[in-house]
Amino acid sequence: MGEKLAYNRILLKLSGEALSGDKGTGIDFDYVLKVSETIKKCVEIGAQITIVVGGGNYWRGRSNQHMDRTRADHIGMLATAMNALTLLDGLSQVGVDARVQTAIEMRQIAEPYIRNRAVRHLEKGRVVIFGCGTGNPFFSTDTCAALRAAEIDADIIFKATNVDGVYTADPKKDSGAKKYSELSFIDVLKDELKVMDMSAAAMCNDNNIPILVFDLSDPDNIIRALKGEKIGTIVHRGGTTHVE
Repeated sequence: MGEKLAYNRILLKLSGEALSGDKGTGIDFDYVLKVSETIKKCVEIGAQITIVVGGGNYWRGRSNQHMDRTRADHIGMLATAMNALTLLDGLSQVGVDARVQTAIEMRQIAEPYIRNRAVRHLEKGRVVIFGCGTGNPFFSTDTCAALRAAEIDADIIFKATNVDGVYTADPKKDSGAKKYSELSFIDVLKDELKVMDMSAAAMCNDNNIPILVFDLSDPDNIIRALKGEKIGTIVHRGGTTHVE
């Protein structure tokens, strides 16, 4: 405990697809256990960890044109609850004390989201996983991450993805794409860069919450980020945009 960290209280944003590993859909529980082991190491060195998890490994409501958008988003919220419980199980198996709080009440399986209770859990060394997004349709889990980070006074949002940062173009389609090492929120919003959706980016800018985008294929990148090592792309207010 007590190791020098660059950030003490973080919000880790995990996509649902991240929990599916190489499968693309569903759950790769071996990978969930790997991520859980890394989170355990973070807790052991003194970090306070909260997690917002998406549901894209089960459901993508926005891509379904034949459903009512509100109902499709509600199904997506249930998908995030499934992922939150999966992550809770993984953390429990590696010996991490954790809680799930959901924005839609389902008291038999999770606590309701209560901000003060979440902060108290963190102060006691517990990991808190937030499920069901904001509880409202038309808001992404990115926006939920920005909102919860502001509410719990997180130092930073770690956005763990399948790409090692933000690029000038899609690196899978354009071999000339260059990675940004640093970005300002102004440029993210002006150029509509794919860091988070615009609502989430604007909320982070307004509340001065930096975002670090990095690759989760190696879960230990979370520890490297905690210690302030130079990985991924950092986005912050007043930052200068740099391309590697």
